[in-house]
Amino acid sequence: MKPDLFEAPDYYNLDDLLSEEHILVRDAARQWVKREVSPIIEEYAQKAEFPKQILSGLAEIGAFGPYIPMEYGGAGLDQISYGLIMQEIERGDSGVRSTASVQSSLVMYPIFTYGNEEQRKKYLPKLASGELIGCFGLTEPNHGSNPNGMETKFKDMGDHYLLNGAKLWISNSPFADIAVVWAKNEEGRIHGLIVERGMKGFSTPTTHNKWSLRASATGELIFENVKVPKENLLPNKSGLGAPLGCLDSARYGIAWGAIGAAMDCYNTALRYAKERIQFGKPIAATQLQQKKLAEMITEITKAQLLAFRLGQLKNEGNATTAQISMAKRNNVDMALKIAREARQVLGAMGISGEYSIMRHMMNLESVITYEGTHDIHLLITGADITGLPAFK
Repeated sequence: MKPDLFEAPDYYNLDDLLSEEHILVRDAARQWVKREVSPIIEEYAQKAEFPKQILSGLAEIGAFGPYIPMEYGGAGLDQISYGLIMQEIERGDSGVRSTASVQSSLVMYPIFTYGNEEQRKKYLPKLASGELIGCFGLTEPNHGSNPNGMETKFKDMGDHYLLNGAKLWISNSPFADIAVVWAKNEEGRIHGLIVERGMKGFSTPTTHNKWSLRASATGELIFENVKVPKENLLPNKSGLGAPLGCLDSARYGIAWGAIGAAMDCYNTALRYAKERIQFGKPIAATQLQQKKLAEMITEITKAQLLAFRLGQLKNEGNATTAQISMAKRNNVDMALKIAREARQVLGAMGISGEYSIMRHMMNLESVITYEGTHDIHLLITGADITGLPAFK
């Protein structure tokens, strides 16, 4: 793969809106990606293997629970800093960002928000340092966009719970040390349980033959009469709103992350168009290529403004689920379209592993589906503006 020559586009001088801390956090993540991710990620994507050696680096740049208070090992940063970190990591690869998103928003967030003090102290510092890696079990073989129909169940056996069921398409599952699993009790109420690797009856088969997120480890969670200690139940929230609250946090990070992938595709296409000579001039001097590039930077700038305003709302505690859905849907859709257009700018070279565009494009086909599909997010927005849910 070619050297990482990325230069971040900032057409509306958005850096002027960022604090000094925001810029320091972002630039540290950006340099880490250039140094540690870009030189190796194409090789690992080709091998369909996650580069586990980068886990400690992700922890060092604050990618694991950046908004978790420092007393629990987090960085104590605000939501805009979290978004900027996700942006920079996904600029390197969506699969790497997925690993950080799951650790932060789908494992650390529920333990911090729904767990008790003992659970926070036991798990969060080790998750923040990367000593423990977690995964999140919600999606099932028969239930994706309808998580309320989940079939995974647990029974109260007196001194423990007995867990049975299966989860599918779970990022980090093949090597995760713990799983935050959502299951129904005997009354049909959804609760979160912390399941630890090594518990008898718990297995994590790897999902193979993926054409997307190839540098991310994906698998299943299988529970066959798993005995879960009662102290591993997250006590402070139950019902479908509990896992959906985690998804809000993850979707927020994705809204920022997708910008990173789009920026990388745009920057690659712009540089190539200036350097590629056809008919005696750079192809960047042609109307067709300028149209593509101008549309790309316009859509990226709009997405940046959307994410920044959403970050402000998150910091204030005023961001709604529907607002987060709009940003996730818009920004991922934007990034996927830009990846496709950028690929065309490069012509045949666009499918080569020498450039990152095709890898981003394949990855974004997953990102537009997970954490709520493109169409489900439209329905969330539609229900919010009309007051009339149309999910069925």
